[in-house]
Amino acid sequence: MRNVLAIARRELSAFLVTPMAYVIMAGFLVVLGLFFALNVLYFSRQATLRPLFQTMYALFLFVGPALTMRLLAEEQRTGTLELLLTAPVREVEVVLGKFLGGFGALVVLIVLSGFYPLLLSFFGPPDRGPLLTGYLGALLFGAAAIALGLVASSLTQNQIVAWVVAFAIFLVLWAVDGLAGSVGGAVGNVLNYLALFPHFDGLSKGVLDSRDVVYFLSLTAAGLFTTTLFLEARRWR
Repeated sequence: MRNVLAIARRELSAFLVTPMAYVIMAGFLVVLGLFFALNVLYFSRQATLRPLFQTMYALFLFVGPALTMRLLAEEQRTGTLELLLTAPVREVEVVLGKFLGGFGALVVLIVLSGFYPLLLSFFGPPDRGPLLTGYLGALLFGAAAIALGLVASSLTQNQIVAWVVAFAIFLVLWAVDGLAGSVGGAVGNVLNYLALFPHFDGLSKGVLDSRDVVYFLSLTAAGLFTTTLFLEARRWR
């Protein structure tokens, strides 16, 4: 556990001292606030948090790959990954440390987004149910985004390629929802369960379903397990 925390602390510290960190934070908060304001003031005209969380989840499709694209790809490019793997540290510890570092950066963004519910509270107390499930969904979705982004980052030395691969994975999971509706039957039900949108849509409405929680935890576990297998294969290559 000590190795995991040391790697996580190093990654989070390295992220927070780079200009890119503040570009990502500023872009995330500006886009999130813009869509939130437009929905509340012009489209829905209701003091609801649902547009905030739906926009946040959509932004994670871009932000997740941006936070993870360097975690393993840059280590491979500079050759430091081989040094890390030859140290007295297991592959799973490397993966968990990288994951916690990236997830910690995402948590910083989630905490900063708390400004918008606070702002909305001046117009009326927001419904506590959607507020809690919305942020729970953000944490679960964010964990899955970081885990799957790590898979992409472990496949290449190029950070841009890692971002594109991770975004493509999320895009497929997003698009599966539309395919499920056209297929129908048992296959359609399976595709519908694999789709991202139905799972975070319920959480943004204030509906807490154990199937949604299991879905995001399963994506996270699958991403971490796959990344660990890739690193183990690299050690013995």
